[in-house]
Amino acid sequence: MRILGIDPGYNIIGYGVIETNGCKVVDYGVITTPKTMSISSRLHTIYRATCELIETFKPEQVAFEELFFNTNNTTAIPVAEARGVLIVACKEYLDKLFEYTPLQIKQALTGNGRAEKKQVQFMVKNILGLSSVPKPDDAADALAVAICHMQTSSVMADNSI
Repeated sequence: MRILGIDPGYNIIGYGVIETNGCKVVDYGVITTPKTMSISSRLHTIYRATCELIETFKPEQVAFEELFFNTNNTTAIPVAEARGVLIVACKEYLDKLFEYTPLQIKQALTGNGRAEKKQVQFMVKNILGLSSVPKPDDAADALAVAICHMQTSSVMADNSI
């Protein structure tokens, strides 16, 4: 099965595509939107880029990291808008969309829901047999979401959105 993991954002959206048969990376990277663009143009860019990812890689399921705002609430609305666009774009192609909290992702990859970012990145690298940690961090986070879904999807079917 092919899974697309998405780390939602507004300036930078991380994506990671894995193949569960053999636990292999298909691709990873980021979608970026320049700060000079209008909000509507940025959202449209996110929508089109997400559609292109799905058309190119043909995932069977998509997993999102749930939004979590700790200290920087000023970006909450634009990130939520971008997440909505990501969900709509994915729903155009697939019925199976899932979401996981940061705690669930850390727990699935490291066994510790309070793991540090470096620990999660180390596990992404090792689980996928990569020579180095994927960069940028948003892409590594998206791969972590995909791995989390791969490891927990059979028991977390109620996480669909």
